[in-house]
Amino acid sequence: VQLQASGGGLVQAGGSLRLSCAASGRTGSTVAMGWFRQAPGKEREFVAIISGSGGRTYYADSVQGRFTISRDNAKNTVSLQMNSLKPEDTAVYYCATKRSSDTYGMRDERRYDYWGQGTLVTVSS
Repeated sequence: VQLQASGGGLVQAGGSLRLSCAASGRTGSTVAMGWFRQAPGKEREFVAIISGSGGRTYYADSVQGRFTISRDNAKNTVSLQMNSLKPEDTAVYYCATKRSSDTYGMRDERRYDYWGQGTLVTVSS
């Protein structure tokens, strides 16, 4: 399985970006998929997750109400719409496939098996 993340870039505070993650190979379209991010000098952290069916979504408190995760199982893609961006959202964003369709243990990176290469989001103040 290969994951290709795209959509990062430079945006001013208050702006929006939409990240996409395309999965190829022997994909399990029913597995949950998540987004993580790693800011400079910090550990990677959970951002959002969507269940295999797309019926459940969860977000980190820091992005709740500003970010929206969605998926298109027919196209094997997952997206992250990011609005009202803040400088503290600056990070490399990674998409990942979870080992199961549920969202249990969503913040535990060990529950994810495949990771994209990351896409850089820079929010200027």
